Amino acid sequence: MAEPIPLKLPLRDPREALYQRLENAPHEHAEALLTTYDILQGLHDRGILELAKGVLGSSEKVLQILVDTANTPEVIRGIRNAMILAKIADAIDPNLLESLERAVPEGLAEAQKPKPLGYWQLLKKLLSRDTRRVLVAGACVLESLGKSLGSQGPRGV
Repeated sequence: MAEPIPLKLPLRDPREALYQRLENAPHEHAEALLTTYDILQGLHDRGILELAKGVLGSSEKVLQILVDTANTPEVIRGIRNAMILAKIADAIDPNLLESLERAVPEGLAEAQKPKPLGYWQLLKKLLSRDTRRVLVAGACVLESLGKSLGSQGPRGV
């Protein structure tokens, strides 16, 4: 009966392929490496690498300072307010905000004209349909805000 032929493969070092890639990297990626070196030099020149090294070395202390700072009532209130403002911004139609973006510079340019509007011209502007529409929207927002302030009851200020 035939005997099996022993197959002996040389042991392969898995790091050898990495070493080979690392050896070829300067040739294949010369421009990218030079750009990276420039970035690193710029970070070093401005002291950012030294700062990062210091932060890493004292990460526990830095983390404790951040936690202590973030745990103040002012920061917590600020984060809550930012979240509420994000909800408000989410509720507003982007087209309306774009209209506001166009209207503010136009209105400011009109207000900066050398000769301001006369009383009758101003009254006519205030009584226009477009101005009334904005005034009604503002009055409704103020009314709603007033209702919510009244429902909270008196507060010590």
